[in-house]
Amino acid sequence: MSTTALPARRAPDSFAILLMIGLCAIWGLQQVAIKSTNTALPPVFQAGLRSAIAALLVWGWARSRGTPLFRDDGTLGAGLLAGVLFAAEFVCIFLGLTLTSASRMAVFLYTAPCFTALGLHWFVDGERMRRIQWLGITVAFAGMSLAFADGFLHGHPAQGSMLTGVAGDALGVLAGIAWAATTVVVRGTRLAHSSASKTLFYQLTVSAVVLLALAVALGQARVETVTPLAIASLAYQAVIVAFVSYLVWFWLLTRYIASRLSVFSFLTPLFGVTFGVLLLGESFSVRFLIAALLVLTGIALVNAPAKRVTA
Repeated sequence: MSTTALPARRAPDSFAILLMIGLCAIWGLQQVAIKSTNTALPPVFQAGLRSAIAALLVWGWARSRGTPLFRDDGTLGAGLLAGVLFAAEFVCIFLGLTLTSASRMAVFLYTAPCFTALGLHWFVDGERMRRIQWLGITVAFAGMSLAFADGFLHGHPAQGSMLTGVAGDALGVLAGIAWAATTVVVRGTRLAHSSASKTLFYQLTVSAVVLLALAVALGQARVETVTPLAIASLAYQAVIVAFVSYLVWFWLLTRYIASRLSVFSFLTPLFGVTFGVLLLGESFSVRFLIAALLVLTGIALVNAPAKRVTA
């Protein structure tokens, strides 16, 4: 991918910031939803169903608004690539969680904003980062890591070998790279000129095929039990997360500087912990509050306006 001249994006305003905070809360609650559904639907099968249902919703939404999804506009190659990367992210997450702890996975997965900033800085005009913004990303990542320090310092799951744990960690990093690469592809190719609906439709349809095929290959294409909680959880993941929130996310990418938006995703695991405390009775610590302040400080630094040079 070469450096591409694209329509100018602006820094996030208060509207975009509120939307991003809302998206991160939605994505954080998703972790609780996945946990509550794992006993009824195996993880990879669950993810595949989520993508398939959401793809149908996007198709219906686009059709109702007269947005063309199948017109040849030169985005097919980039769209398929984004879809494969989107699917690869979730494959790495779900397989990695069988090899390492959830807290370690969170730390390595949320290296994504760092990789996103690097990719956009190198490949997309208008996404150059200043020193203060690199500092902000570093501070935010440090805060997020501090929030999960217990799981990180306690080592790998006891049932696995050190080699197995390292493999799980590596899958977490690969998931972060795939997430970042997806954002760079969307921002740095013809998809940047495409509608949010079409961009999301590419990713959902490709990931549905890949994830459902993998579920069959892994023997996960089955339903253990059907409960109201499992149905509600799957509906939340498909409708609220994969359809509504991702549609809003890709709409934001068409209007705002992607590197400044992506740093907000450091809030997602913090929301996940918060919802775990509120809904699952998990523990809470003062260190978590300090970590949250670091993340917020980092976000503020990344989105700090450039100093104007006066004559």
